[in-house]
Amino acid sequence: MTYALWIVQALLALVFLFAGVAKLVMPIEEMTKDIQMPGAFLRFIAVVEILGALGLILPSLLRIRPGLTPLAAAGLVIIMIGATVVSLMIGPVVMALMPLVVGLLAALVAYGRWKLAPIAGSAPGSALREAR
Repeated sequence: MTYALWIVQALLALVFLFAGVAKLVMPIEEMTKDIQMPGAFLRFIAVVEILGALGLILPSLLRIRPGLTPLAAAGLVIIMIGATVVSLMIGPVVMALMPLVVGLLAALVAYGRWKLAPIAGSAPGSALREAR
């Protein structure tokens, strides 16, 4: 299960990193052409997606506060719920499938890293205890 979670985490991190960077570099006029949302809100979503992508990987990889990984995944689930609702409002149901699937995968990571296969953090004295 650990390997599957790492693969899903890495793929989700790539998806959210790409989406966040794309929203940051795209002109606001281009982003708000189809969706009537404030440009500042879309920039905020971009920053949250980038931070979420980093939060999916870095805490677990570095074993520094690995409990942040399920929190980042849960935050991204909230973002994907919003994306699914907006997709349902502006287009056909088929358009909402992608954010729905991504949100379900983020929920899997949140639950998996919280309950099924949590990653232990590095304690300050753990190397000293192992040497004894």
